[in-house]
Amino acid sequence: MQQQTVKVVGIGGSPRPHSTAERALRTVLREARRLGAETSLIGGSELMLPLYDPREEIRSPQALRLIAEIASANGVVIASPAYHGTVSGLVKNALDYVEELRGDPRPYLSDRAIGLLAVGQGWQGAVSTLGTLRTVTHALRGWPTPLGVAVNSEAATFDADGGCDHPHIRDQLTAMAVQVVDFARLRRTAVPVPVPVALPTEELAVSAGRTAG
Repeated sequence: MQQQTVKVVGIGGSPRPHSTAERALRTVLREARRLGAETSLIGGSELMLPLYDPREEIRSPQALRLIAEIASANGVVIASPAYHGTVSGLVKNALDYVEELRGDPRPYLSDRAIGLLAVGQGWQGAVSTLGTLRTVTHALRGWPTPLGVAVNSEAATFDADGGCDHPHIRDQLTAMAVQVVDFARLRRTAVPVPVPVALPTEELAVSAGRTAG
């Protein structure tokens, strides 16, 4: 029996091009593609969005793309660098835009497999940031995979395509990709993605204005 194609969206990184968080995220997405998933990445400069304000009626093109990608996703992988022991403001602001999906047939991150990845210069910051990502995901009604990955950037390095020179961390990232794709397929079978999530950008803009407030 042919497996269903699912869409996995990667969100994260930092303003610095090819940051360790973004490269680790690419490792997960590369494995997801190998497993047959369709993938897309929103990272780096694409996450430099206006500060989220629920009262704002007009969203930037970058924000509309973020909202549309999450709305159509079966799985999401979120990667954050550790900034002073917690999620970066850049990634947290992007996640605040998920509020725009509160009226969606699958509100917030509901019915999506969520893989979580945190990168720090040392284990302490990476682990505490991973814990915060789990808390935010639960608040947004997401289903975190059993395995979340903390990466110590002093112990592992990544190439531009997501190759990792640390076997244990590479295996963890690969295992998390398997969990995201497997769970996404199970949920897609049980709860098909409703048609309204595939709204054109123009309709999303109207919807964003209508639901703000």
